[in-house]
Amino acid sequence: MALDRTITADTDAEKSRELRANALWMALGIAALIVAPHFVYPLFLVKFLCMALFAIAFNLLIGGGGLLSFGHAAFFGGGAYIAAEAAKVWGLPFEAAVLAGTATAAFLGVLFGAIAIRRQGLYFAMITLALAQAVYFLALRLPFTHSEDGIQGVPRGWLLGIVDLRGNLALYYTVAGIFLLGYLFVWRVARSPFGQVLRAIKDNRPRMISLGYPVDRFILLNFVLSAALSGVAGSLKALSLGLATLTDVDWSTSGEVVLMVLLGGLGTLFGPVVGAALTVAMDDYLAGIGIPVPVVIGLIFIAVILVFRRGIVGEILHRLRH
Repeated sequence: MALDRTITADTDAEKSRELRANALWMALGIAALIVAPHFVYPLFLVKFLCMALFAIAFNLLIGGGGLLSFGHAAFFGGGAYIAAEAAKVWGLPFEAAVLAGTATAAFLGVLFGAIAIRRQGLYFAMITLALAQAVYFLALRLPFTHSEDGIQGVPRGWLLGIVDLRGNLALYYTVAGIFLLGYLFVWRVARSPFGQVLRAIKDNRPRMISLGYPVDRFILLNFVLSAALSGVAGSLKALSLGLATLTDVDWSTSGEVVLMVLLGGLGTLFGPVVGAALTVAMDDYLAGIGIPVPVVIGLIFIAVILVFRRGIVGEILHRLRH
């Protein structure tokens, strides 16, 4: 009994320390979001937050469920196109356009998931890639997407009819608030019973099936949640930057989000944010000085994988624990 009480006390103390550490990092993160636009160009930060949210959404799928998708650009770009069309042509306000893009991505997630989750590993990845290429073909051919020109001149509009989003600071804080909500949502999912079941399925799928869990239903729900959050990121990107293009649904965008997650740390919550920051910063800086971006990012990726096999944040956390 005394030993049990000691183990329980140690476990409670460890959980308490973890909660305090999480609260501290969260407070520091919120403070950084508040002061960041006073030191960095707000539109650059907006682009970074959109890609970071996309990376977090992808990490929810691969980090939580162990599924590698090569087709997440379909959700990101699909949300971007519909949100842009909703704001520019349908005349919907900012929040309604974001919801329209999110709903579209969730719908695509249901379709993709119903087909793809019956396979695992490389087969799953190839099916998602093939489905995403079908979405790319639609974006290339449908009249409202304007093919290679994309949807341009998308108005930002007003938030709740009160906040004028044409100002960069107002837009930044709106996107930052939505990003923070998305981050907290993924944090809650990861620590919920649903998230624990997903990790158990990832570790030992046959055992979870033998225990009577509806494995396919859990995986499909996780897939749809990841797709919907990717749609939020794509919608915010299109409305903030004023355009939706074929790049948003291209396979290279799916590859880019995989790179972000692996650079930052697969399965860590903050890792995808770090990976997105590095990728967006390098893309912006290197493109400005004429250096081939994919080559440099590829070399950095190889170096990080060789030195930090768990990703930057993952390796730091591992060394702190040991």
